[in-house]
Amino acid sequence: MTAAEAGADADAALLALAQRLTAQAGKAAPQALTRLAGGRNNQVFRVDTEAGPLVLKRYFTDARDTRDRLGAEWSFISHAWSLGVRVVPEPLACDRAEQAGLYSFVEGRKLTAIELAPAHVDAAIDFVLAVNTPPRPTLAPGSEACFSLAEHLATVERRVARLATLDADVPHVAEARDFVAARLQPAWADVKATILRGAAAEGLAFEAAIPADQVCLSPSDFGFHNALIDDAGKLTFLDFEYAGRDDPAKLVSDFFCQPEVPVPLPVHEHFIDRLTDGLGLDAGSVARCRLLIDAYQVKWTCIILNDFLPLGATRRAFADTGAWTQRCAAQLAKAETQLGLIGATSD
Repeated sequence: MTAAEAGADADAALLALAQRLTAQAGKAAPQALTRLAGGRNNQVFRVDTEAGPLVLKRYFTDARDTRDRLGAEWSFISHAWSLGVRVVPEPLACDRAEQAGLYSFVEGRKLTAIELAPAHVDAAIDFVLAVNTPPRPTLAPGSEACFSLAEHLATVERRVARLATLDADVPHVAEARDFVAARLQPAWADVKATILRGAAAEGLAFEAAIPADQVCLSPSDFGFHNALIDDAGKLTFLDFEYAGRDDPAKLVSDFFCQPEVPVPLPVHEHFIDRLTDGLGLDAGSVARCRLLIDAYQVKWTCIILNDFLPLGATRRAFADTGAWTQRCAAQLAKAETQLGLIGATSD
């Protein structure tokens, strides 16, 4: 079979999948499919129908990464819609065997960091509080969910350790190895020591499980990098493939550490205050929110460097981000910037 024939077969299979899902959802038949840019781990397509566009999402799977991305996103969005929350796409149909979901199409564009205003941050907080309307659902834990201070540090430790073995075939891998050894690992050692001292001062038990009433439903990987704003100023939040039950401190830290559309660190305390009021956070949860942010600056530095890992290369190839050499150079620069944010909330 030629490459052209293989491509035609893949296109036909994709169209057939779209036809099955639109029929399952009771929607008009697909007329055309267009690949959308921006999917970091998945393949996302605009499905044009005579009644308007829809979105088809195919989720990345790999034997080395067993996370149920479709299951997490479908459960979270279905829960949000059951509560009347309409700032997420509508779930229409899914095919678990094909790891694919069909959703409503959201008009809008990405915000830029310079555009971010307090109202946007409050809209994000409102969303978190809305999906946590009691009684909170018994969804599965989120990806890398943490239910003790020890689990937070162990999660980051695993990511740092994973970077000790990088893919020799990835561009700029030598510079990445140097950065990990000379900058990342020493910074992580310092951050760990600071957190342990702070936890002792706050009287936080290192291994103790977070009380059940302090666990929240987290969108995970939450931030304005996963949001669209329309012409009327309405925000819609996207991409919940890692969502689930988690520590609010992880939600807060990820929100402020994600690098794509950085949230100003001066509103960190405002975010914590509103979650404290809305979720009923206790003193231990508030302390974790404040203590752990630098651990998550390290974690996000590691995430930025995922392209240098063998699995990272496989996932990016599936998502088709292109321009591999330039991307790897850019990721190294981003990692330098991210690591430089350690300590910024205490300035």
